[in-house]
Amino acid sequence: MTETEFLTLVDDTLSRIEEVFEAAGQQTDVDVECSRSGSLLEIEFLANRSKIIINSQAAISELWVAAKSGGYHYRHDGKAWHNTRDGSELMHALQTIATQQGGLKVEI
Repeated sequence: MTETEFLTLVDDTLSRIEEVFEAAGQQTDVDVECSRSGSLLEIEFLANRSKIIINSQAAISELWVAAKSGGYHYRHDGKAWHNTRDGSELMHALQTIATQQGGLKVEI
């Protein structure tokens, strides 16, 4: 995958995640705020001021996630983003992290 293809994939992925979290926040009583700057997405749970931060590492073609539960690295296999350590899928992991960290149920 070229760097341009990677950056396009990251942009599409982050846009999808941002849309889902913003919609979920509007449909529940959980206050969540998303802010995006290029290939960095911050999802903040206002009740406890905790954040999930997702950013790209273009040099190694990875997405990195930082959350209260830890830091995670994801690489795309042509179909989905998978954790470089345990193979778990990014969208499923974000659903779990959002529930545990902010009490927000999302379906990505």
